[in-house]
Amino acid sequence: MGAMDVKEKLNKIRSARKNVKTGNSSESLALPKRQVECNRTVFRVHKGVKAFSFCRRKNLLVTGGLDRIIRVWNPYLPGKPTGVLRGHMAPVMYVHIAFEENKLFSMSADNTVKIWDLETHDCCCTVSSKASGIKGELTACLYLPRPRVLCVATGTLAFLHLKVGSVPEPHLVRSHQEPVVCCRYNSAFRHVISCCEASVVKVWDFETGRQVSEFIGTHGNAGITCLTFDSSGRRLVTGGRDGCLKIWSYNNGHCLHTLQHDENQSEVCDCTYMEVNQNRCVIAVGWDRRINVYFDIPRDFHHFWKPQPHWQDDLNHGHKEDILCVAQCPPFLLATSSYDGEIIVWNVISGHMYCKLNTPSLIDGQDYREDPERSVSQLAFLKTRVTKLDSAAASLISNGPGGSVRFWKLFSGSGLIADFTPSRERAQVSGIVVTTGDTLAYLADQQGFIHVYDIQEYGLRGAELQAPNTVTSWRAHVSMVTSLELIEGDSILLSSSLDCTVRLWSQDGAYIGTFGQNCPWDVFTPDSWGHPRVPFEILINPQSMPTHLVLETDVPAGCLGGRQEQDHVTDEKVLFEPETTPNPRSPEGPIVEAKAKADKSRWSAFCHGRLLSGRRKSCWKMPELKWPSIYQALQCHELASVSALREKPDLSVLGSDLFLATSHSQEREAELERKKLSPWSSFLPEC
Repeated sequence: MGAMDVKEKLNKIRSARKNVKTGNSSESLALPKRQVECNRTVFRVHKGVKAFSFCRRKNLLVTGGLDRIIRVWNPYLPGKPTGVLRGHMAPVMYVHIAFEENKLFSMSADNTVKIWDLETHDCCCTVSSKASGIKGELTACLYLPRPRVLCVATGTLAFLHLKVGSVPEPHLVRSHQEPVVCCRYNSAFRHVISCCEASVVKVWDFETGRQVSEFIGTHGNAGITCLTFDSSGRRLVTGGRDGCLKIWSYNNGHCLHTLQHDENQSEVCDCTYMEVNQNRCVIAVGWDRRINVYFDIPRDFHHFWKPQPHWQDDLNHGHKEDILCVAQCPPFLLATSSYDGEIIVWNVISGHMYCKLNTPSLIDGQDYREDPERSVSQLAFLKTRVTKLDSAAASLISNGPGGSVRFWKLFSGSGLIADFTPSRERAQVSGIVVTTGDTLAYLADQQGFIHVYDIQEYGLRGAELQAPNTVTSWRAHVSMVTSLELIEGDSILLSSSLDCTVRLWSQDGAYIGTFGQNCPWDVFTPDSWGHPRVPFEILINPQSMPTHLVLETDVPAGCLGGRQEQDHVTDEKVLFEPETTPNPRSPEGPIVEAKAKADKSRWSAFCHGRLLSGRRKSCWKMPELKWPSIYQALQCHELASVSALREKPDLSVLGSDLFLATSHSQEREAELERKKLSPWSSFLPEC
């Protein structure tokens, strides 16, 4: 080590030189040998170097220092760096060249990690200390190439795994990079707000589909689970897995308040904003199994930050499992559902329990923990029926086990009115919305399908044994639909899914577009919509392919919308008239035939009762004869016998070709037969 004092070192060097001049060889050994100039390279860096990395395969030298700049050098050209990487906001303390990934890793004193591309010198990724959770003073850093892990040592030891996602295909449009958890429409500013599992909130323009703004890290490392707006639409309320509710001015991404209770921070599953007797409050439910009410009192932030005391009925007779959903029905009704399938209707003014539905002790005598599908995660009030307190009609809709939908009555003895399953594959219902007049119900499931039912007269006079009439259905996403909202003023349906997309549809199922696509749309101009095309991933998905029964019985939605009113009865007769030719019986027997007749009658009722609005008719086009219809119209015919060999044909008419005449007549007869048997005969031109 030697002496550390500079003066002592200088004195030692001077004494060594004197001994060399006098010829003392033992002292001459202490002097270092002077290097040759050609073997020494000096890289001069402003403010010095704190970290460097050398890669022999890439023939690169990378340095970082106090000036927050990363320099890339050619080892044989020390005069000027070949690349300068700027972006760190603190001194660079670690750099590493990963030649396997063709990337450069750097870390600064503020615990920010950046990944750079060695070819383009662009920053590929930035991980802040808030996102990675690394706190404290950086002491050491090491990159392990095989597990692709960056080890960081501060007060604790952290491992950052490098996960390179697949590059999305250019024809696939994504609204978020992570699965979308929920979305809402703001009528005050005509914005669509969506959030994903990465705690990113995006604001979209409803009329064009363009992104307005976004802000990240809303709940730190925790994800967002729900969102809603206040009554004015100027503030956004989000709930997260950290157990907190946050209120935002979403136009600039500023967090106004953070609401949380003193108990253990359990996940918030759902929230709603409600006005009761001119009092405004935020109601949140979640894994704490209690109803938390936060009063929104102007300039009274002390009571606003903490929830009000729990209701006595909630403490004594409330939910025994995690609460998954909350739905309101002004002026005073509130409904909550839990993991065990129990539904409780509350009086918000008094805090008392109005009624209990679907309690676990009444479900087939079986423990709900053995069947997790018993959980109820979706609720919707039929608000026009709730106002009639003495009515025996169904006034609440919920999802149920096995992909079922249930109608409940709340008055004149609460109980189950109807139970049916929209999906043929019994997929769990993940979204329920009802029109303002309680005429139509939109149901979305975990396979991405949206089913529309006519419920105007359903469940009004007691129990129902059959499902309501089906209006239409289509596939909106390739994964589970997480949010569904109806914008009735514009006849638009908003949906989001775990497939990272947020989309707009007309109420009839016409595809408008996906938020984030390159070409904007105009909601008021149907010609700018994506209809009649569908998203590419839905088109190629195997579950989107119809079954044989659908090909035989169902009618495309386009043929219903493009018809004129005066030709409606005639077209309906053609579309639903049974074929005269005998068909082989299906292996399912009379059951399948009964289902087919039921489907035909439902579509017939829909044709009589519901037509598209006048302003939407222009966007529907005449359906083309596609391959399923052509395939069904194929008929087998035996070839006619021909003349014997060496028999001279009768050419009585000069200049005529009997072979061509015969072939043309046969083709014309086959064409006429095919038109009569085809369900699309009304659209085929007559020759």
